[in-house]
Amino acid sequence: MSPESPYAPLLASIPLTVSEVSVLGSRTRYWVYGPADAERTVVIVHGYRGEHHGIEPIIANLPGVRFVSPDLPGFGESTPLTETDHSVAGYSAWLVAFVDALELEAAPIVLGHSFGSIVVSHAVAGGMRPLALILVNPIATSGLKGPRQWLTGLTVFYYGLAKKLPARWGRRLLGSWVIVQLMSSSMAKTKDRALRRWIHREHHTYFSRFASRDVVVEGFAASISADVSEFAAQITVPTLLVAARLDDITPVEAQYDLTEAIAGSTLVVLDDVGHLIHYEVPELAASAITDFLDTLPAS
Repeated sequence: MSPESPYAPLLASIPLTVSEVSVLGSRTRYWVYGPADAERTVVIVHGYRGEHHGIEPIIANLPGVRFVSPDLPGFGESTPLTETDHSVAGYSAWLVAFVDALELEAAPIVLGHSFGSIVVSHAVAGGMRPLALILVNPIATSGLKGPRQWLTGLTVFYYGLAKKLPARWGRRLLGSWVIVQLMSSSMAKTKDRALRRWIHREHHTYFSRFASRDVVVEGFAASISADVSEFAAQITVPTLLVAARLDDITPVEAQYDLTEAIAGSTLVVLDDVGHLIHYEVPELAASAITDFLDTLPAS
């Protein structure tokens, strides 16, 4: 986390180890937070173009939970997949293999944020059986149907142009400071200037930590190719959805529809926040997660 992080003091008190495992050709780096003897273990799948740092503010507010937080293949410190592609199905297969490689004593809870919500839902629909599922800012409907269609169209054009350009120039476009700043400014809803500055710094530091232009373009294609609603009927484990009323990617109405489609699921809608729950109101997300964990049987 950056030096200005408002969550750094909390995070500093939580035990942390770093490990690495080879999964489907990816040298996957992962971080383990929390006590080794914690009652609950949560495996995290972060969002598109994110990496493990993004969920740290939520982790900081849940010191009694053990979190396993990998960088997705091709992002952060994990190398790309070589035995499958960077599609929803490919990342889903990677997740199943990654959890198997951890050799946990009991089935973990799996948390997916944004694009990660699609990946974990696909994995569960395909037969993965976690103890429970937590979806933060879930992609409840097609990413092409967001509330701000002009912004969606511009984003599709942007990634399409990056794909058509020579790899060197495509990478430069994807890592453009101006583009990252526009994205960050658009998604941040908080009026707290210091928090906004920190959020922008996080995006400028971590949003462009990807292995190649092709990985990013493949990942974007994956992010708009599916949504959680496609897998809802096959999700039968206890599920918590933590959604935002001002989300620019998924309209809040779709979150209510998704909750009805996932049998027995619980929805918590947070006001005055958008697609950056993990940065702007992690303590509220942590509170919702704590309440949900209390409803689960002992592992």
